Amino acid sequence: MGTRHSSVIDIGGIIYYFITMSQYNTTEDLYGFPVPRNAELVHINEQGKRYNWSRATEENGIPYRYELALKADGWKKGESEGASVFYKKGNNTIDLITTTSQLEILRVK
Repeated sequence: MGTRHSSVIDIGGIIYYFITMSQYNTTEDLYGFPVPRNAELVHINEQGKRYNWSRATEENGIPYRYELALKADGWKKGESEGASVFYKKGNNTIDLITTTSQLEILRVK
């Protein structure tokens, strides 16, 4: 019974992962950092991109589900300063800045 139960949990986890990750696009020019599919790109500069996204807040940052998706994709949450949170994956670092209804995703060199 233990092996069968474990397999069901594993399959459930895999399904959950794919459903969660399907809600995000990856951006090659931002080190493959996941961006919510329903976020609207409003500005591009040489350091990164800004999106309108109603679920972002300055006070609370990003929703827990987005944090889980970043973690599942291998991004590790690091230091934070106010609305700015750094995420690291391998040698790449992203500065994720959240303000009311906006995400700014910036490459850190």
